[in-house]
Amino acid sequence: MWRYFIIGLLWSAFVTGITAQSIQPIYVTEYEGVLSSYAAGYLRRALHEAEAANAQVIVMQLTPNGAVLEEVRKLANDIANARVPVVVYINPSGHDAGAAGSWLLPAAHIAAMAPDSRFGLATPLFVPTMGMSNDTQELLLNEQLQQFEAWGQAHNRNVDWADTALRSGFIATAAQAIEAQPPIIDLVARDRTELLQRLEGRVVTLADGRQITLATLGARPFVVEVNLLEAFLLILANPTVVFLLLIMAGLAFYAEFLSPTIGILAGLGVLLLIGAIIGMIALPVQWLSVLGILIAFGLIAADLFVPSHGTLTVIGVGIMIASALTLFDATQAPGVAVALWVIILVAMIIAIFAVTGVWLALRSRNRPVTTGQEGLIGRLAEVRQRLDPEGMVFVEGALWRAVCENGTAEAGEWVRVTGIYALRLTVRRIEPSEVSSPS
Repeated sequence: MWRYFIIGLLWSAFVTGITAQSIQPIYVTEYEGVLSSYAAGYLRRALHEAEAANAQVIVMQLTPNGAVLEEVRKLANDIANARVPVVVYINPSGHDAGAAGSWLLPAAHIAAMAPDSRFGLATPLFVPTMGMSNDTQELLLNEQLQQFEAWGQAHNRNVDWADTALRSGFIATAAQAIEAQPPIIDLVARDRTELLQRLEGRVVTLADGRQITLATLGARPFVVEVNLLEAFLLILANPTVVFLLLIMAGLAFYAEFLSPTIGILAGLGVLLLIGAIIGMIALPVQWLSVLGILIAFGLIAADLFVPSHGTLTVIGVGIMIASALTLFDATQAPGVAVALWVIILVAMIIAIFAVTGVWLALRSRNRPVTTGQEGLIGRLAEVRQRLDPEGMVFVEGALWRAVCENGTAEAGEWVRVTGIYALRLTVRRIEPSEVSSPS
């Protein structure tokens, strides 16, 4: 009886363990773009969902294209203190993770990279704070270095490179990182399938001391998708999108100023400007460069009224290009910049737009007046009362008293209006061959 009882307990424990292990999901995030506050918010939400679901592991598959250092440091601390194992996987092959990889890979419980990918910066990872003394800045640098050392000890990884990275810059490929002694990362995998295979059986120690053995073979990962709001914010936080929204807002205001549309274009410009501001909140914007873009549009608009023959437009486009290249602070957000080809394309479009506006303005200035009394000048008129030299002519549906400049004109003949003075027309007799069509 006791034998059956013990066998039953062992079987129950075994089945319960298998069941508990089988229901533990694997969470996955897939993100490509700038690691801004909006991107960090998405990754934190996925991490919290994985913790709430008691996931056995969450794989953060990242393709960073620049990062805001303040946000990526906060995210690294959240990853290191997570209640579930976190795998940071830099993918695809050949990608440069930059500053994001320098912070997130050491903080992760398991650090993985695709072949030929790399991380790090050629410039110092530590950004000095303006207004602080050298001693204070050295203290802050040592705190960050101690953080790297703590992560290295917790995960048995090499962090000797951290001092060099913080002070002068450091770049390492996946091959260099895995071949270091001890290694800087844990493994290299071509894709997520190989990654999950190589995670099988690994033991992870969490910040609270718990040890978890991963069972990833045959598991179907659950991908945490971005929600609608996060997708909207991530699009707006793209540096190229921010620049384009600023430019389109400026063009909308410029077009409204050039050809009023009862506020329709102005309202569109306000919406575009609001979208740009929402994106700039998540990025370290240099407001002097934003002012430069506004000044550029002011110079281009002024070319409509100042006879500069396009000089102001050329200066405005030059200021716009310089402002776009320095729109974001590269020291606080390495790798965050507007795409160069977009800047060149926008500069060409604005130049064409401005030249067209100036041409239309000059054309309207030189166009003959077609309304009011001055609009009669140059019109053909039919003589109704003999001009000798004064008489009556009929033009534009009305009779006018007129004086002929070159002799006399009989009734029924055609004359051309040459001027108007005190409600009296001056006309010139023309030959019948000059009349193309009676009007």
